[in-house]
Amino acid sequence: MTARKAMNRLGIVLRHAAALGLEVDLQATDKAKALLGAQRHTATNVPAMNWREVPAFYQSLDGGSITELALRLLILTAVRSNPLRHLHVDQIDGDVWTIPATAMKGRVGATSDFRVPLSAEAQAVVAEARKFARDGFLFPGAKRGVISDMTMTAYMDRRGLSERPHGFRSSFRDWTAEATNTPREVAETCLGHVAGGAVERAYRRTDFLEQRRALMERWAASLAFRGNQIVKFA
Repeated sequence: MTARKAMNRLGIVLRHAAALGLEVDLQATDKAKALLGAQRHTATNVPAMNWREVPAFYQSLDGGSITELALRLLILTAVRSNPLRHLHVDQIDGDVWTIPATAMKGRVGATSDFRVPLSAEAQAVVAEARKFARDGFLFPGAKRGVISDMTMTAYMDRRGLSERPHGFRSSFRDWTAEATNTPREVAETCLGHVAGGAVERAYRRTDFLEQRRALMERWAASLAFRGNQIVKFA
């Protein structure tokens, strides 16, 4: 928790205490902020693999383990790791994976579930992962629950890679920008972002499912295509 958030929460507690008739100093947080001085927050980017290198890495994930299958589906769908790790088989209907709204981070202004189109390649990964399913979860943990985020990170560490699983979202977004002519709102929706201002969103009644379906097939084709490529990752 940042100092700013801590101060805000402290302020709420003090106001609540004052409302109950307790003797508190409502200026305590302001005084503390003055003593602490200006807080600086430096944003850091998650290390991401260049989209041109992702196909070779994707193709090297051929061991059939839960971790490799999870990474493959993570790359194919460009979703965050939390909904992927908690993917329940009941959430998949044909070529659409529906993520509950409560599991979607960062969709400010959106209250509906999020539909993820599954390419033929993604469906094949899901089919292969089903043999590991336990308690309805496609990617169960070794003993209980689901696979942890650190499991995928540790796998990449063992491969000598500094990039993180979350970075594949950036790889995908860069690919859409540099290798396709995808409209911004479609590319952003693929990432689960709510694109556009409040007025624009109020009039928009689509999640661009068909456009995203075609785009994710192109992304999958670029990942799985071998041609004369030399796989760099052993």
